Amino acid sequence: MIPAQTPIPKIPLGSMVEALIDWIQNHLHGFLSVVSQAGTSVNDTLVDLILAVPPLLMVVVFVLIAWAAKSWRLAVGTAVTFLLIISLGQWRNAMETLVLVTLATLTALILAIPLGIWAARNKYVSALIRPILDLMQTMPAFVYLIPSVLFFSIGVVPGMFATLIFSMPPGVRMTELGIKQVDKETVEAGRSFGATDWQILRGIQLPLAVPTIMAGVNQVIMLALSMAVIAGMVGADGLGKEVVNALSTIDIAKGTEAGLSIVFLAIFLDRVTAALGAPREEGSLLSLIKRR
Repeated sequence: MIPAQTPIPKIPLGSMVEALIDWIQNHLHGFLSVVSQAGTSVNDTLVDLILAVPPLLMVVVFVLIAWAAKSWRLAVGTAVTFLLIISLGQWRNAMETLVLVTLATLTALILAIPLGIWAARNKYVSALIRPILDLMQTMPAFVYLIPSVLFFSIGVVPGMFATLIFSMPPGVRMTELGIKQVDKETVEAGRSFGATDWQILRGIQLPLAVPTIMAGVNQVIMLALSMAVIAGMVGADGLGKEVVNALSTIDIAKGTEAGLSIVFLAIFLDRVTAALGAPREEGSLLSLIKRR
């Protein structure tokens, strides 16, 4: 049976996107090459610096960070967590993943926080970016790998680019929400004292919005870490690549060790970033230093 032809014409959306990507590759090839080389260089340099430090000394650094952020209990948990990663033989992979997540998160926040501030102060910008953020969050993560590989070939940079795009929306949303939730009477009090818009933003809105913004930072980091395995599919080194290799060779032992290491790393990053946005606990290292 011949299917009936629909009167609605087909929109060549796929062809349009393909043409756009071809145009970017042809006209921005030099720029993309510079970005790829710079990203690879920065990533490799940071990984080499971290791996140059003895693992046990780095564990002490992470323990101090956890203690300063929250409490000695988190510090003890951090010590156990990273010692387990060392014992599983995943230290190098974990540090490569940590660097990838850190660079992607910092880049995402550099873009997301100013955009969130702009959206909070301009309703038209907010209305414009809202559907774009919805699209970015609902798009399957694997789809981001297509332009990433086409733009940057195989390696750490396409993985970082896909991670950046996937993890950025919560940073924008939570920054906008945090600023909008600041009490209007507080803002008006600042205006009554002659404060400019920049002074109100810097001295009133941003400080009061910090807990909400930090919640967004936490979500950005967790989404970035969730992309570790997917980034490994395009050649990004780290725990994700280890999981992909284990999956391709059906190596249950290797997959279990790498998977647990991702979980341990996620717990550390989640607890530390959540603590940064919460009131300082009495048992934290910073509170003890302030007492003295």
